[in-house]
Amino acid sequence: MSDTRLSVLKTYKLYVGGKFPRSESGRVYEVTTKTSAAGAAGKGKWLANAPLSSRKDARDAVVAARKAFGGWSGATAYNRGQVLYRVAEMLEGRRDQFTREVADAEGLSKSKAAAVVDATIDRWVWYAGWTDKIAQVVGGGNPVAGPFFNLSSPEPTGVVAIVAPQESSFLGLVSVLAPVIATGNTAIVVASENCPLPALSLAEVLATSDVPGGVVNVLSGRTAEIATPLAAHQDVNAIDLAGADEVLAKELEIAAADNLKRVLRPQPVDYAETPGTDRLTAFLETKTVWHPTGSLGASGSSY
Repeated sequence: MSDTRLSVLKTYKLYVGGKFPRSESGRVYEVTTKTSAAGAAGKGKWLANAPLSSRKDARDAVVAARKAFGGWSGATAYNRGQVLYRVAEMLEGRRDQFTREVADAEGLSKSKAAAVVDATIDRWVWYAGWTDKIAQVVGGGNPVAGPFFNLSSPEPTGVVAIVAPQESSFLGLVSVLAPVIATGNTAIVVASENCPLPALSLAEVLATSDVPGGVVNVLSGRTAEIATPLAAHQDVNAIDLAGADEVLAKELEIAAADNLKRVLRPQPVDYAETPGTDRLTAFLETKTVWHPTGSLGASGSSY
């Protein structure tokens, strides 16, 4: 029996509605390693052929995200936290795989890539802990002039399109994705154009981590080609432009204005730093409820 064997090459696919389709267009594009640790673009070693998503794939992802929104937003915050924590557990078990993929994607040494993966796992745990706490931070009772209870509580915006960071293909991706779904939104992620493999592998983890199908949808390909129809889509409620350059961000913001989407413009971010609550609150709406307290007597309120 021969000591040599053929390598089993991995076939990367999109993640839409809990399934792993190839692009409906049948197109793929080559993904190669980075040629320097600085992240400069260059023709490195071939890694895989990634799906080249089309506008139809983007529309299919919106349909899947909208279908999943009711169940995910209606789940208890505690349950969402358990699901996010399960993602971290599964990532921990596949740490070596993601270390290799991040090292190739971002031109990092094995030790630096391992540190990025560890930070990414910790980031999932961090956001998992916020799911049942953010309402206490941004909601509460409001003082009003009259015999009323006035209570404000946050609610998810809806379907959120995310243009993932281009260079930070894993930690940056999770840093923008986790807060969106932690607060009950559903997401369509446009993966880093040059470094899509960590995002496509993350989809495999999500599929086995109790995350309902359609809550997260991952598309790879040309950023502008996928993000443009998402920005203009009437059933997308918000868009995060984290990975868009200045020119593309302006175009997407103009397209998003047609149905008054909430837009989070790109800004300098050090994803290695512990995040605040800004991204948790970026895609929340506030619902305020008034309720009469009943008659107020000398001895106090009666209900």
